[in-house]
Amino acid sequence: MIRKLTLLNFFILTSFFVNAHHSIEGKLVGFENGTKVYILQQVDDESIKIDSTEIRNNTFTIKNNSTPEIDLYYIELGTTQEYIFTFIMESGIIKFSFDKDNPSKVSVSGTTNNDLMTSYNKVAMQIQDEIMDFQNQNQKKFMEAQQKDDKATMQFLFDQVTKLQQKYIDQNIKFCTTHNDSYIALLLIEQLSLSDAVTTDQVKNLYNNLHTRIKDTKRGKLFFETIKKLEVSQKENEIKQQKIATGQKAPDFTANTPDGKPESLHKNLSSKATIIDFWASWCSPCRKENPNFVALYKKYKNKGLRITGVSLDKEKHVWTKAIKQDNLDWLQVSNLQFWEDPIAVEYMVDAIPATFILDANGIIVAKDLKGAELDAKIAELLK
Repeated sequence: MIRKLTLLNFFILTSFFVNAHHSIEGKLVGFENGTKVYILQQVDDESIKIDSTEIRNNTFTIKNNSTPEIDLYYIELGTTQEYIFTFIMESGIIKFSFDKDNPSKVSVSGTTNNDLMTSYNKVAMQIQDEIMDFQNQNQKKFMEAQQKDDKATMQFLFDQVTKLQQKYIDQNIKFCTTHNDSYIALLLIEQLSLSDAVTTDQVKNLYNNLHTRIKDTKRGKLFFETIKKLEVSQKENEIKQQKIATGQKAPDFTANTPDGKPESLHKNLSSKATIIDFWASWCSPCRKENPNFVALYKKYKNKGLRITGVSLDKEKHVWTKAIKQDNLDWLQVSNLQFWEDPIAVEYMVDAIPATFILDANGIIVAKDLKGAELDAKIAELLK
């Protein structure tokens, strides 16, 4: 099964109010005298250089008595954009060290929040390494299982990766709870909200648990508005889920066939059983399942089975080529809008292949059946 990817990138950040001077002291190995050092701030989608100096005798110092906005800042070494590092701008002496020949030893420390960032990174990277090691060690096994159609092994490996990923999520939730007076907690909650790893209620509870001074920051106030939008979106999703629940009549839709002719679902419901099949030419699990659909359709099409294929392709020529190659001799429609296809959005499809099985009245009676289970359900509906 191929899922719609949801980004979950955790910004490493924690901070309070800057109300005193700050300085950044760097110790570097492998850089020539005169190499530029820039301090960057992210403003919308653009990185702005707000200060600079040069490396002298493997060191640099930047002092500033201003009060910059609390947020994640960056140190850039040189002008190639090869060496860019994050740090927390706050009062005190921020110590930065980096060896060009040993890049994993980069360190940002010296102040409360930068020290906290470093300790968080250490734990997070350990978990990420576990995930990567497991995937590297089992990639061959997964590929072999895929070739043999060994679903049990593939599911086992998938479940193990999911457990490791959940460990990462749990670590971040624990951090947000334990360090609810830190700025990093706010950033982690923001990132969790972009994923399906936690519910909207969990995000809201984590935010409500933050210290008032964190919620009162500019970013904290902006995220409060985001939570309101998430709650509205949650209600909308609940309504959508009710519409496509088992026992409900499948929502009608209209889209073009490969010939450019608009066809609707309900127009083609004059049958005892209908399968809505969400697929795409680029979806290898879908293509692997297509021969089973071909055999099923051949077996039952004269007894009242109809199939409506909804493709999440983006380009017409690859869509039509796949239809021909796989001998999909039934109604095919697509808006050619990838995951943003309005039909997929209405049916809340975030992974393919996905199927909805309808009875003679267009009522959804089952979802995502395969093999013997699908055959049995179609046979039952066609009696």
